[in-house]
Amino acid sequence: MKKLLITGASGFLGGRAVRFYDGTYDIYAPSHSELDITDEKSVYALFDTVKPDFVIHSAAISDVGMCEKEPEMSWKINVDGSRNVAAASARFRSKCLFCSSDQVYFGSSLKESHKEDETVHPANIYGQEKKQAEEECLEANPSCIVLRLSWMYDTAALHGKEHGDFFRTLVSDLRSSSVLSYPVHDIRGITDVNEVIQNFGKAWELDGGIYNFGSPNDKNTYDTVHAMFTLLGWDTGRLAKNEETFASNPRNISMCPNKLKDNGIVFSSTLDALVGKGKLLHI
Repeated sequence: MKKLLITGASGFLGGRAVRFYDGTYDIYAPSHSELDITDEKSVYALFDTVKPDFVIHSAAISDVGMCEKEPEMSWKINVDGSRNVAAASARFRSKCLFCSSDQVYFGSSLKESHKEDETVHPANIYGQEKKQAEEECLEANPSCIVLRLSWMYDTAALHGKEHGDFFRTLVSDLRSSSVLSYPVHDIRGITDVNEVIQNFGKAWELDGGIYNFGSPNDKNTYDTVHAMFTLLGWDTGRLAKNEETFASNPRNISMCPNKLKDNGIVFSSTLDALVGKGKLLHI
């Protein structure tokens, strides 16, 4: 059985990847105490011991606020740690998927969906760190597959302490609140995490480089949810427009899926996936 190393296995994405690929691969999912990715020697020692065939590098400080408050700490993990994993993958000939983010597009003035080859100047620390990590990972390992992920959700928590996400928060609010408010100045893809993980299996066949990796969406968040409610026959009167968030600088970090499609990997649209999940609910 091929060996799969997953970093960040205690996180939202990594934990689900462990569960999904268990039985398909011989999985190694070290805890932070077992692997400090900021310690280059520790990373190389683990690779030498495990000798993984495949790597999913999802370990990161993804809390945007935390990155702003503690940039030195987050840089070590998001940039230095990622470079160490990519470089070790090259040394031991492991096929490496590096999980980047659509936040690299935050700050762009472009109004259309973003493409991988455009010049980006991220407006927040997290986006800046991910951009730098992409560059350093590809320099250390040109075969590294960089996946720019969008906002992800699931229909159920992996464990009791897991924070909420877009879909589960929507359902909770729908069952308890009178009004659900969503921004009109924010356009981005919102992706079922299970679809991301399933497509990892195809992503290992990609050439090294950067790929937008998530559901396409050309609607702002309010319009997305309104369209979802309409198609499901839910009460759109429960919805309110948040016209304050990003009002001074409207955000569009939606991603163009064409490069990925050209390589045979397709995601459901944000709206189609949300409607599909909504049909399974008893509201």
